[in-house]
Formats: sequence, C-alpha cells, structure tokens
Amino acid sequence: MSLSLTGKTAIVTGGATLISDKAVEALVDAGANVVSADINDEEGRRRAAAYDDRVVFSPTDVTDDAQLDEMVRLCIDTFGVVDILVNAAATYLDDGLETSREDWLAALDVNLVSGAMLTARVAPHMESRGGGSIINFASTSGKRATHFSFVYAASKAAILGVTRNEAVKLADKGIRVNSVSPAWVWSNPVEKMSGGDRALANEVGGELHILGRIADPEEVAKVVVF
Repeated sequence: MSLSLTGKTAIVTGGATLISDKAVEALVDAGANVVSADINDEEGRRRAAAYDDRVVFSPTDVTDDAQLDEMVRLCIDTFGVVDILVNAAATYLDDGLETSREDWLAALDVNLVSGAMLTARVAPHMESRGGGSIINFASTSGKRATHFSFVYAASKAAILGVTRNEAVKLADKGIRVNSVSPAWVWSNPVEKMSGGDRALANEVGGELHILGRIADPEEVAKVVVF
C-alpha cells in the first residue's frame, strides 16, 4: 500500500535514535518534510543530513518548554505548517522497585509529560490547517506485566490513557490521535544490550514473538506513516 504525504510537514522527537530515524525516513519517502528533534545534537545532525533539505534538525531537550517552543517555531518558520507529530522521544531510566523518586519523575517527564506539552503546542497549528495527525509512542510494556520494567511500563501505560483522552478532546478540530505499541524492536537499547548482535537479539526476543524474531525499525515506521 502506497500512502502519499506530499505537502505535509511532520515533527518527530527522538530523531537521533534508530526507530525515530526510520520514521523520519519513511515520512520523507511518503513525501513529507520533517523536523527531527533530539537532545543528541551530533548524532541528530548526522542523521538529518542524509535527507538534504527535506529534514531540518532541532537540538531539543523535550523536558524544556522553551526549547519545545523554539522547535515548533523552527518548524513553522522553515516549512510554514505542521500536520503530523510523532512523540517518540523516550528514556529507559528504570531500576524497578529500587527506582528513586528523582528517577521516576525524570523518566515520566521525558516519556509522558513532554509529549503532552508538545501536543498542546502543535494542536492550534493543526487546527488552522483543518486537522492533523498525532502519533504517541506507547509500548506493549504498557499493556502486559513484566518483572523487570516498572517506570518505563508505567509511563507507557499512561501514554495509552492520555492518547485516548487527546483523541476525544481534539476530534472536533479534525486532529486524529493514535498510539503505536511496539514490542521488541531492533532499537538503541536492544542494540546496546546485545552488543550489536542482531542474531542474539532475535534469539532472545524471538521467544516472545510469533514471527520468531524481533521487529525491524522499518516495520514500526510503516505503521507511523499509516
């Protein structure tokens, strides 16, 4: 199935990571212009440079409201509009039951609160265009219990609830809000944990997946474009 996003502009947070970068690539391939935002300036610029003037990188700490404002301003100044928002920035800060209050609040700020803050900022721009699409990155961790993920799972479960409420709130403005809930994906944390060994990642994660392997980031990106 071929989907055209020609003439559309997207913002993607976490753009320096494997999954978000593939989402950027898929959006560009579908015709969209993209503002890629990430706290990792060097890697973010390197990845954005591969797409020439179709992608503009914004060095952004999503927990800083002033930087969110500047990133949205950059998008409007560069492309004139914003039609799509992909809230994908995330931290995996999680020490289970031993997680400190400071780390709990820091992780929730990145994973949950910042996406809601950015949604509030782009919604008026989308409304002026007659509508738009917001994609929040949740996770199967927010739907199923595990023994090793507490903070991350809690933040992703909350994203599912926020997404439903945002969808109801923004529906009459023509703005659709959906969530994507990947399971194990070849991503920055999985690459790090496996030492860059994709076969090992498939062997370990494959036991939890019907296909007997973990997902490719390109597969997740196709869902984002849809």
